[in-house]
Amino acid sequence: MAYDIRDKVVLVTGANRGIGRALAEGLIDHGVASVYAAVRNKESAAPLVQKYGEKIVPLRLDLEDPGSIADAAGIATDAEVVISNAGVLTRTSALDEDAVRSLEYEMRVNVLGLIRMAQVFAPILKANGGGVLVQLNSVASMMCIPDFATYCASKAAAYSITLGLRQQLQAQGTRVLSVHPGPIATDMADTAGIAEIAEPPSLVTEAVLAALEDEDFHVYPDTMARQIGAAYQGFAENVIEGSPVKG
Repeated sequence: MAYDIRDKVVLVTGANRGIGRALAEGLIDHGVASVYAAVRNKESAAPLVQKYGEKIVPLRLDLEDPGSIADAAGIATDAEVVISNAGVLTRTSALDEDAVRSLEYEMRVNVLGLIRMAQVFAPILKANGGGVLVQLNSVASMMCIPDFATYCASKAAAYSITLGLRQQLQAQGTRVLSVHPGPIATDMADTAGIAEIAEPPSLVTEAVLAALEDEDFHVYPDTMARQIGAAYQGFAENVIEGSPVKG
């Protein structure tokens, strides 16, 4: 069943820049009631507040700080859509000296952060009619780029958690979306050295909205993502979405 985003209350982590900011702005432009801009530093959401006024509600939320996640959930009790967008990336291969440290950092934010978000916000979504949980994964969750091996590993783990959440949250009427962007024009793309092939962050908002209309689970916003998604489609339909394994 298609999900109508209009007049909904949305929470977006990492809403102060990049994909998160594009999502916050795009969703307001498409008629949501308000957006909780969940950021590590509330002052970083000031430009959004200046532009949209009371439709933006800044919240402190740091994915490495479980207490801040719980505190944010205690404020955003009316959230109907939760978009877990914030994440970190290091340029680290498996053979780099700091590979273990980098992986631990990326796992804390990209994976443990997702789990903690789901644990505190799933009951809120249930209480508010089910709603939607959107997880920003990556094409890196489906492949390994050697120079970014630790990041790819963390995103593969986050994707696996997302698959589990999709099945678990069906019972409470919560839709789950797994978004897999390729190169998107953000600070992270600059860090990764792929800015020259990056596409606009607005593509992610458009793809999420289209997925809500079409009842999709996997979301491929950009050119590279769609190419990888097409190659992955058979496995996704028959194994991931078809769930052939019976417990």
